[in-house]
Amino acid sequence: MKKLILSTLCLFIAIGAFAQKPITVGGAPMYPTKNIIENAVNSKDHTTLVAAVKAAGLVETLSGNGPFTVFAPTNAAFAKLPAGTVDNLLKPENKATLTAVLTYHVVAGRMSSADVIKAIKAGKGKAELKTVQGGILTAMMSGKDVVLKDEKGNRAKITIKDVNQSNGVIHVIDGVVLPK
Repeated sequence: MKKLILSTLCLFIAIGAFAQKPITVGGAPMYPTKNIIENAVNSKDHTTLVAAVKAAGLVETLSGNGPFTVFAPTNAAFAKLPAGTVDNLLKPENKATLTAVLTYHVVAGRMSSADVIKAIKAGKGKAELKTVQGGILTAMMSGKDVVLKDEKGNRAKITIKDVNQSNGVIHVIDGVVLPK
């Protein structure tokens, strides 16, 4: 009888784990069975990022196996940049600069928020994250929030964490981080 009860309990726990609703970003559910691009294109908050990824020719890369950790700025984050910056970056002649900016938002491997916090604690309050672009993002805590600081001193806070994808994880951020 105990085995039957225990088996039934385990089944309900397993069903509950699969029945959890996916995280919603920009009004769209983010399914962990889809890749970064398949999910991002549905977020109303990331249309600028998606346009930039397309212009830089990074769709295939971010649709690949990964895993990747992407710190994804929202449209509002891009809007904080000086007027004309995004339009200028999207010009074909600025593709190399755009690619550098976008790949500065990506870390190789899958880093959950717990992994980032663990690295911050191990680093006595700061963790250096090497980006795919080759630069360094510094992660730190501000109260209970994880904040990223770029090489120019700009900061961005993680506003939605642990949006799991089939090929990595996305952490939504409220600012655009920039390489040197």
